[in-house]
Amino acid sequence: MGKLYETLIGAYRHLTPKFETTWAEPFIDEPCVFIGNHSGAFGPIDMCAHFPFTKNCYSWLNHDVMDAKLVPAYVRQDYWWKPGCWAEPLLNVTLPYLAAAIMPPVLRSAPGIPVYHDQRVMLTMRQSIRHLRDGHYLIIFPEQPSGYKSHHTWINTGFLHVAPLFYKATGKALRFYPVHIDHRNHRFTIAKPVQYDPTRTLEEQTDDIVAVLAPGLRGEATE
Repeated sequence: MGKLYETLIGAYRHLTPKFETTWAEPFIDEPCVFIGNHSGAFGPIDMCAHFPFTKNCYSWLNHDVMDAKLVPAYVRQDYWWKPGCWAEPLLNVTLPYLAAAIMPPVLRSAPGIPVYHDQRVMLTMRQSIRHLRDGHYLIIFPEQPSGYKSHHTWINTGFLHVAPLFYKATGKALRFYPVHIDHRNHRFTIAKPVQYDPTRTLEEQTDDIVAVLAPGLRGEATE
């Protein structure tokens, strides 16, 4: 963890209320992945600052927000302001470049794993497996933006490929814990986990895994 990140996240932790954490069932201390909802821009920040295991977690970070050359395009495509608002012309020529100056150095000092969307994705997977094997946990936010301050009801599933790769490397089946982040009420609600089944192909069980994770992200109880 770099000094810049440690200073900023420490300040945020000190200046914001503590979070209450509730578990649907007792936590099993084994390598696992926590799947969180964005809760606007605050979900990832709250997880990094207030989640009980934050000091033992590595978050997946979009590579585009770690590269100053790519950040402006990312900001414009990620609905950082309401399309058509009166301030859009000013925001369009200022905010993307402010973000490009601030975000990459902060995120490069964070305990994170760059997520690539091309052939380099295997670097993401290898780093993830290495951290899991070292006894760390992963934090992933798989929701797909659908507009200003909104996300699709479905989630991206590419992250699930880490499960068969981890099983192949270690013989252990990963658990995925859905985490609903309630920024307004300062609460993490962790639903029952779903475990990768090594006797089935990933394709065969993807829908079953998502059927558990998606409601958990929304804070809806599952049986």
